[in-house]
Amino acid sequence: MYRTHTCGELRIENVGQKVTLAGWVQKARKLGGMTFVDLRDRYGITQLVVEGSAAPELQEVASSLGREFVIQVSGEVLERESKNAKMPTGDIEIRLETINILNKSVTPPFTIEENSDGGEDLRAKYRYLDLRRGPLQRALKIRHDIAHEIRNYLNDQNFMEIETPYLIKSTPEGARDFVVPSRMNPGTFYALPQSPQTFKQLLMVAGYDRYFQIVRCFRDEDLRADRQPEFTQIDCEMSFVEQEDVLNTFEGMMRTLFKKICNVDIPNPIPRMSWYDAMDFYGSDKPDIRFGMKIHEITGLVKGYGFSVFDSCDYIGAICVDGAASYTRKEIDALTEWVKRPQVGAKGLVYIKVNEDGSIKSSIDKFYSPEQLQAVADAMEAKKGDMILVMCGAKRKTQTMLGVLRLEMGNRLGYRDPFNFAPLWIVDFPLFEWDDETNRFYAMHHPFTAPKPEHLDWYYSNEKEDLERVCANAYDFVLNGTELGGGSIRIHEAAMQERMFEILGISKEDADYKFGFIINAFKFGAPPHGGLAFGFDRVCALFGGQETIRDYIAFPKNNQGRDVMIDSPSYIDQTQMDELFLQSTAPAPEE
Repeated sequence: MYRTHTCGELRIENVGQKVTLAGWVQKARKLGGMTFVDLRDRYGITQLVVEGSAAPELQEVASSLGREFVIQVSGEVLERESKNAKMPTGDIEIRLETINILNKSVTPPFTIEENSDGGEDLRAKYRYLDLRRGPLQRALKIRHDIAHEIRNYLNDQNFMEIETPYLIKSTPEGARDFVVPSRMNPGTFYALPQSPQTFKQLLMVAGYDRYFQIVRCFRDEDLRADRQPEFTQIDCEMSFVEQEDVLNTFEGMMRTLFKKICNVDIPNPIPRMSWYDAMDFYGSDKPDIRFGMKIHEITGLVKGYGFSVFDSCDYIGAICVDGAASYTRKEIDALTEWVKRPQVGAKGLVYIKVNEDGSIKSSIDKFYSPEQLQAVADAMEAKKGDMILVMCGAKRKTQTMLGVLRLEMGNRLGYRDPFNFAPLWIVDFPLFEWDDETNRFYAMHHPFTAPKPEHLDWYYSNEKEDLERVCANAYDFVLNGTELGGGSIRIHEAAMQERMFEILGISKEDADYKFGFIINAFKFGAPPHGGLAFGFDRVCALFGGQETIRDYIAFPKNNQGRDVMIDSPSYIDQTQMDELFLQSTAPAPEE
């Protein structure tokens, strides 16, 4: 054995013991005739000391140690004279008797410390070094602990973990597929799964009534902080269940995770909100309910008074910001420019201030009397010192812009503490979205989502207005303004599934080619079933108090979908291209 203990294990009760440790040199420093070394592994840091009275050979080796050298040391555990309360091992140190250099290291390109001096790109190139740092080690430990607790919980609920294929059939209906050419079947391609959706439904047909999988999924889409081309889902499906059964089961799972991982008790039951209320009051289908500042419609209070901007709009909405009446004109102008950015898309911003003396000041006060503006303030329940921010336009677009502004003001006011957890179920989504450009319906979730049973008459109607009223038997789990997971009760009857394809404009021939296997399976006694999938990477990040998922993935891609550590994706040679019957029209690689 290279070690008797880890670098995070020894405590005051170990004083007097002879121990052997192995790890990486965090830093070495000489103080007078003594050399101090911080030795690190993934469990912690232990201070080593080579005393001035030590053998010259030992002092010479200690003096040669550089950052990130891999060493094995032996010695006696001593009580430290100057204890370090910030370190779990801060009460002790090891008086060294031997040092064995297992491997030397060149000077690393950045400091391997809690707060590194390396930029994001540099740390990505040397990811294996970045993974030695404490923040990433803790992130991956959270990921491991969450996976462990998920498996324990679902096993106790009688779920079976079953693997599904990675090489499947391309069924492009959402994000782009990653495709893989088949050498043995020239001219044909596999796709990497965006989710195991059809396979988990087939497992229900096969009688495996409780399935789960912590599974890798793939989507060829543009990236952002919480997206990666390959990501992990907690994928689950259940037979003979209704929506209530699914929500209760996975509320239990999330309650267990919060308690085991964060020692936090979340509400029981978890609140529920319809999609329509989420959009009307928060401007988002993943609302952050850690704070108020709800959106109010004020169309009837301000339209028709000669202000052409409002008079020409279908919808006028507003939020009330606590204590923001102190904003200067310069700050309001900067906020107006902020909402005009493409990420928000507003044309402007109207404000109404309720000053501390109770007077009203507004950017539109020449169009409205103080009494009319006071009526708006009363409807918004604005207090002295508050400021009302107003936008107008098409209803859903305006609500969405107000939702983005609401989150920004929540950030500025410190309302979005990452360790204040506010979970929420969003239910009663529309089943379909109409697109004016393509003049067709799209599935808001996916084409295997069942309609609400009480909306079947509308589902089988040929009227566009009826189809727009159909609600999906679907649900999303939202935490702190992030969608952590979603699912639905599935279609399990062939006729209902064929009707879905008809509404989505998928021809019978196309449906048979893409989905014939599952339609046929439904004809062999498919049980009622439903499930959901959680974004495992997102769960890990939010439990760790972060918005980005990258630190919770061992080897993530950058914003261009590249792994700069291994330089991937990369070109393949002509021999491989020929074997796969491929030709490329892309520019030739630079020599």
